[in-house]
Amino acid sequence: MIVLGVLLLILGVVLDISILYTLGIILAVVGVALAILGGIGRPLGRRHYF
Repeated sequence: MIVLGVLLLILGVVLDISILYTLGIILAVVGVALAILGGIGRPLGRRHYF
């Protein structure tokens, strides 16, 4: 999810498409948040790891 977010972010900047830029930021932030929560062992919903 982090890689996809960064890829969309780069494509949004290069192609000057604002929706890709916005989606890239959102996916990257959500991916980092899930990675941090999974890394500290905090269950999110019913999943105990990501």
